[in-house]
Amino acid sequence: MTSYGCQSNVGEIKGVLLKRPREAHLNQSNIAAQWRELNYLGEPDFELAAAQHEQLANLLSRFGAEITYLPQNDGTTLDSVYVHDPVIVSDRGAILCRMGKAARQNEPEAAGKFFEQIGVPILGRITGDGLLEGGDVVWVDERTVAAGEGYRTNAEGIRQLRALLGDLVDEVIAVPLPHWTGPADCLHLMSNISPIDYDLAVAYSRLLPVPFRQWLINRGIKLVEVPDEEYDSMACNVLAVAPRKAIMIAGNPITKARLEAEGAEVWTYEGSDISLKGAGGPTCLTRPFWRQ
Repeated sequence: MTSYGCQSNVGEIKGVLLKRPREAHLNQSNIAAQWRELNYLGEPDFELAAAQHEQLANLLSRFGAEITYLPQNDGTTLDSVYVHDPVIVSDRGAILCRMGKAARQNEPEAAGKFFEQIGVPILGRITGDGLLEGGDVVWVDERTVAAGEGYRTNAEGIRQLRALLGDLVDEVIAVPLPHWTGPADCLHLMSNISPIDYDLAVAYSRLLPVPFRQWLINRGIKLVEVPDEEYDSMACNVLAVAPRKAIMIAGNPITKARLEAEGAEVWTYEGSDISLKGAGGPTCLTRPFWRQ
């Protein structure tokens, strides 16, 4: 029986799901056939993506996280390397999402079947007209959830999430997202904010709604601002492996220095082909299912 429970974005990661490029991308020919249709910024190099993914996995292992790898599934695409989005994990089990990106519609069931095999129960599913992706769900604390409402997650998906969580939480807050670059691109709530500790988050405030930003500050959460020149290089996508211990993509020195000035320890990995081309940073590449 696998231990599970993850109503936090900053608690120490004890168990985490990843999917290697060799199971998600398969080979260079498969990448060449899919990357344009999936709206990637460029064609990932298979061997480089695999090496960069292994670098991230090695960092996670250094922190003592037990890594479980999602197997290959014929119904999924290159995007399945970004295991964070298809599933939400609560203290009572996993909630299978319904993806706003149509090409990813088979990922939740594939992840759900694997979770059941390793002993993580399925609490429920987003169904019908509901849309929900994991990148839009932020645990502000263990009983408070913020959910981005945009092109990937809609009001009905948030309503179902609230119902499935039930008495596990006190509040689920819907956070409207901007149009930004449109529905073809990926803009999640976590594109604009990543918790680093219970009272610290990295944020790109230009794309945060004013009421939500004020609400965070009133809760005593300090925002470390990402500069304009580091937003496209995904400085806002930071994975907390424990309070004030974080992993981010290399090449964002200003944000890294600002985090370190707040007492955070930051480690980096090269993400040109595993992250930047597919718009999926360290948070997107990982699905913690057990945090303490």
